[in-house]
Amino acid sequence: MRGMLRRGLTDLDGLDAAAAAAADYDGSKYVNDPIHGYISLTEDMVQCIDTPQFQRLRHLKQLGTGYFVFPGASHNRFEHCIGTAYLANRVVRGLAERQPELDVSERDVRCVTLAGLCHDLGHGPFSHVFDNQFIRRACPGAAWSHEHGSEMMLDYMIDSNHIEIDEADVRFIRQLIHGSMTPVAGEKMFLFDIVANKRNGVDVDKFDYIQRDCYNVGVRSSYDFSRLMLNSRVIGDEICYSHKEAFNLAEMFHTRYSLHKRVYGHHAAKAIDFMIVDALLAADPVLRISEAIRDPRLYQSLTDEVIRDIERSTEPEMAAARGIVARIRTRDIYKFVDEFILPPEVAQSAHTAISAAEIVGHRADNDDFGEADVLVDISRIHYGMKQENPVDHISFYSKYNAGEKFPIASEFVSLCVPAKYEERILRIFTRTPAKRGQIQRAARRLIARFSGANIVAAGGTQTPAAQATPAGTPPSLTPHRGLTLPGDPATPADVKRRRLRFDGR
Repeated sequence: MRGMLRRGLTDLDGLDAAAAAAADYDGSKYVNDPIHGYISLTEDMVQCIDTPQFQRLRHLKQLGTGYFVFPGASHNRFEHCIGTAYLANRVVRGLAERQPELDVSERDVRCVTLAGLCHDLGHGPFSHVFDNQFIRRACPGAAWSHEHGSEMMLDYMIDSNHIEIDEADVRFIRQLIHGSMTPVAGEKMFLFDIVANKRNGVDVDKFDYIQRDCYNVGVRSSYDFSRLMLNSRVIGDEICYSHKEAFNLAEMFHTRYSLHKRVYGHHAAKAIDFMIVDALLAADPVLRISEAIRDPRLYQSLTDEVIRDIERSTEPEMAAARGIVARIRTRDIYKFVDEFILPPEVAQSAHTAISAAEIVGHRADNDDFGEADVLVDISRIHYGMKQENPVDHISFYSKYNAGEKFPIASEFVSLCVPAKYEERILRIFTRTPAKRGQIQRAARRLIARFSGANIVAAGGTQTPAAQATPAGTPPSLTPHRGLTLPGDPATPADVKRRRLRFDGR
């Protein structure tokens, strides 16, 4: 144990004398986690943790570019995976203890725990920036995701470190990482609700990352995942929850949405996302970054530190990539220009109608920006199941009949529930901060025209005034006064500005 402690997993100083003595006596190994306290590591977990493939996760920030915005977001995929494995183990053992009739085997416990431990092995640099943005542009048409990467790295970890595990168990672990709603021959379907729940999104991955991210960025969370684990049972091969937990579950999904709105989708983090992608694309011909998704040996060395590799490079071909990284270091980042929440009826058409080229087409005569200066992003934020309320997909039980499952309609949870569970947000950024005002004015001309066309298409009427000014647009497409840059014609000229005084008068 002490050898492992020296490798940086934890410290004996925090253990009381009895726990330390027990650790030395039975060979158990522990980590001290800020979210879950002391976590006991099984021998199977240690075999995976003490490998180069898993240790790589120490160098992948959980929130990617969020660390450039939230200084506390310094946590990594490494500790999240250990926390997820711990919760997976607790859930499956808790169900087995409360319901012996489920016939949960030690093999089930081991595979579910290892699936929780290895579910993020395939994440690339800066998390979802890598697979959702960089790979899509570097390898158009490639059907690849970090889940595929996790499968590749799991196989590589087992083979290169000679870990003894049955092929059937490896196959089961892969299936648990992906999740499944369709029957898997020979396996208990409720086990697929634990790590990656495709049925309703209630899983230990979410339990851990929501609590861990809130803790590190300083956002308070009011839901309690420990109550959910204690008040759960299997009915009809599905994990169900006590009817008393309905609001707690609704709060969990609301917290997820709130984190996306306030933290994961922060406009400065998004701007740096674009910069990281531009730098990786510029460096790709030299560093062969995109080739790593097909070669686990290359992928093992691919972490957030790739931008340090770019900085250290001396090749003339890397000059553009180095310049972008230098801008990040000096906080000369791409600038946020404007934002619109898209009504559902126009969200789909906005993807094709609003682009960098269209914004350039609405320049004024004296504007000098081009397509390379403009970045358009349309993102989706939801409660976990797009337009649907995920709580509607959860089954509950009553203390009066623990063998019957039933849904709970939203009005029985709270009357203060959202009318919609998904929103699409149009954001515009610029690579050239000095041209921010020009781009905003051109973008607002385009938005006014786009919005007016959609009003007419929906059977409404468009007045001449609506054609000339954003004032006639639907509320979500009306320019936000708080985002209006000085000099924008959309700002009423007769608004009196109030000067702040600091001389006491």
